Amino acid sequence: MVGEGTRLTYAGYLRLADLLDLQAGPEGHLPAPSPDEQHFIIVHQAYELWFKQILTELDAVVHGLGQAEVPEGEVPRAVRHLERVSEILRLLSAQWKVMETLAPQEFLAFRDRLGTSSGFESWQMRALELTLGLADEQRVEGVDPVGHLRRLHRAGDMPDAAMADLERRLAASSLHDVLLEWLHRTPIDGSSPSDVGDDDAVRAFVEGHLAAMKAHGADVVARMVAVGQGQPETLHARVQAGIDAAEAFLRPDGRVSRAHAGLLYIESHRDLPLLAWPRRLVDTIVEVEQAMLAFRHAHARMVERMIGRRMGTGGSAGVDYLDATTKYRVFTELWAVRTMLVREDLLPEPKDPTFYGFAERS
Repeated sequence: MVGEGTRLTYAGYLRLADLLDLQAGPEGHLPAPSPDEQHFIIVHQAYELWFKQILTELDAVVHGLGQAEVPEGEVPRAVRHLERVSEILRLLSAQWKVMETLAPQEFLAFRDRLGTSSGFESWQMRALELTLGLADEQRVEGVDPVGHLRRLHRAGDMPDAAMADLERRLAASSLHDVLLEWLHRTPIDGSSPSDVGDDDAVRAFVEGHLAAMKAHGADVVARMVAVGQGQPETLHARVQAGIDAAEAFLRPDGRVSRAHAGLLYIESHRDLPLLAWPRRLVDTIVEVEQAMLAFRHAHARMVERMIGRRMGTGGSAGVDYLDATTKYRVFTELWAVRTMLVREDLLPEPKDPTFYGFAERS
């Protein structure tokens, strides 16, 4: 604690003495780390510090968007938080290049000192995945990182506070959850969920969009056949497959998903002023997931360069496991909707454009 009249210095503000004393290697393990091992420790400590910041940013977004009524200024705030997350992930992807300056033999010289410890045990990475909304069924088959961390906790190898935070995140709404709830409330052709006749308005929008897809698909097929580019039956089948996928997306289980319809409305009418920030939010979440995928890919390539295809220190399949995680998608809806978009001039005109900030047409 800084006393009265004591000057707060740069080192004091950042607690540099404490921070720079944390690279001595595992407590009680000798000898002190070599320059190569210190480099390994610093890189991973830096990752954990940035994970802490990412979680802070994501928590702010989940809290803001998770409100029953999201204030008008909350969406731009969420976008700024998510833009920072994307930039941090890009930085972390580039940081693997620093790790690649460690030659395989230099890593092998101290690898055994890691014991069975592994990045798989990073509880902040697991917290990050849970906060985004990665579900158990989306993980690599047979992988249960939270279960592994629970075992570490029972053995006294994980702090109580960290385990409690993970359990809280497991039970709480994720970014994916609150995003879908927020999309559900999207005004569609001027109609909101609480309005009388909303079901009819949403249904009319969905049917109008599917009809536009069919008309556009028929036109595309006709033009391709006219220039001899493909067989009509094959082309019609491909177009129909896309329409069937859109139908399944918009009407899962035979009932319209208002969240999916709201997402499609935002993406279809990108120039409506009222939808400008919602569209920006959707785009920014896609950027976050894209940056996360790039981070995972860069991690896998660094590990392959360092240890080839050997088993990971924690007993995992090593690079094969990391490669499998590059297929993870949390925000599947935001990617899927892009397949079913139609040029805006081919869509039915938005009803009640003044609701979205347009001047009434004469």
